[in-house]
Amino acid sequence: MQTNPTPPAYTSLVAVGDSFTEGMSDLLPDGSYRGWADVLAARMAARTPGFRYANLAVRGKLIGQIVDEQVEVAAAMNADVVTLVGGLNDTLRPKCDMGRVRGLLTEAVERLAPSCRQLVLMRSPGRQGPVLERFRPRMEELFACVDELAAKHGAVVVDLYGAPALADPRLWDVDRLHLTAEGHRRVAEAVWQTLGYDPEDTDWHIPMPATAPPGWLTRRTADVRFARQHLLPWIGRRLTGRSSGDGRPAKRPDLLPYEDLA
Repeated sequence: MQTNPTPPAYTSLVAVGDSFTEGMSDLLPDGSYRGWADVLAARMAARTPGFRYANLAVRGKLIGQIVDEQVEVAAAMNADVVTLVGGLNDTLRPKCDMGRVRGLLTEAVERLAPSCRQLVLMRSPGRQGPVLERFRPRMEELFACVDELAAKHGAVVVDLYGAPALADPRLWDVDRLHLTAEGHRRVAEAVWQTLGYDPEDTDWHIPMPATAPPGWLTRRTADVRFARQHLLPWIGRRLTGRSSGDGRPAKRPDLLPYEDLA
């Protein structure tokens, strides 16, 4: 009789990255964000007494800032699992130097891979629409680098970019940059399975059932709201050299037992 392999006995997780890993826009009642990394940590903690978790991610960070501010800290924690997602913010900048982005991502992987039992990289999801089409070549160049680094350093890659469900605009918040709670849940499931755990949702990558598209007035109202609340402030920060993460501390800076942080 065939039996399932024993689930991995991972005892700690450190998450490194930007707003995607911080958990925007999976908003909790107290105004904080949850996100896929928190959901994943909760699942892992339920299997392993004393499980420890840190989340160093800060919204708005470019790959250079992630390397300077998070990578050494994460490496020093010597966690069983480290997740690294970064570089996508760089690809959205008008004057993005992809050679520099690849070099910094390589530096991060080379430092983190020897420090943990399993490094997890990702091909980030992309929302359908003109923004994805405009920046797709840069994103795919970044993801090709991710694949190459994973093969070289023994990391695993979670392919969210190739998941049809996560391209659905209904899984993205009104800012059109961050996943909803359901989107984050699906990402957590994808990472969970990639780490070797038994699936809790085998259909996470399958698109949601089709619904009637919104009418013209609804779409235009949403466009105006998006421009006023999100696009114009984003442009303003770019013009002034500011970031939404300026002055913000890491989400969960210390590697502590999960129950102490929940």
